[in-house]
Amino acid sequence: MWHSLLSFAVVAGLLTLVPGLDTALVLRAAVSCGRRYAFATAIGIGCGTLVWGAAAAAGVSMLLTASELAYTVLRITGAIYLTWMGIGMIRNGLRHRGSMSEAPVENSSQSVFGAWGRGLGTNLLNPKVGVFYVAMLPQFLPDGVSHLLMGCALAVVHNVEGMLWFTALIGAASLAKTWLRRAAVQRVMDTVTGTIMVGFGLKLAASHR
Repeated sequence: MWHSLLSFAVVAGLLTLVPGLDTALVLRAAVSCGRRYAFATAIGIGCGTLVWGAAAAAGVSMLLTASELAYTVLRITGAIYLTWMGIGMIRNGLRHRGSMSEAPVENSSQSVFGAWGRGLGTNLLNPKVGVFYVAMLPQFLPDGVSHLLMGCALAVVHNVEGMLWFTALIGAASLAKTWLRRAAVQRVMDTVTGTIMVGFGLKLAASHR
């Protein structure tokens, strides 16, 4: 079991370090809204990872590979969601004007919960995550161990690595917050992050299995 956990940790760790949608989303939250908002986004992404891991271990997400309709519905829903969020960020970046040295930081419980929900939704509506777990988990499930428990354990390993990576990103953003919170920099961050999300959404809409 420990060999399986360590082997999966290597694979998941390499995947975590590859820049992608989750990284862009957390970094943008750290720059625009602060550490609290960014950590809420990261936790939401982590919760989505745990759900996918448990679902794959339980065989639920096997539906994505067995049913073309189920996969297509989730793929199109995810593409619409990502594109909608991306367009909103681009519009927000284009609207930013002035010479503010810092961006307003949202500290309300609703904004924090919204950040968590955004991270969760982005992860859960990406069928590629489910397909990854369906493809990878069976290779790391040893005999004599509950598949559900082992799948959850593997998802926890992936989640811990992700949170460590996100913590490093948020810490780096905090150290450079004076520069990063300039209005011009935030316009660029919002526009670039929004463009990345729209790109991911369009790619997801056009992709196949």
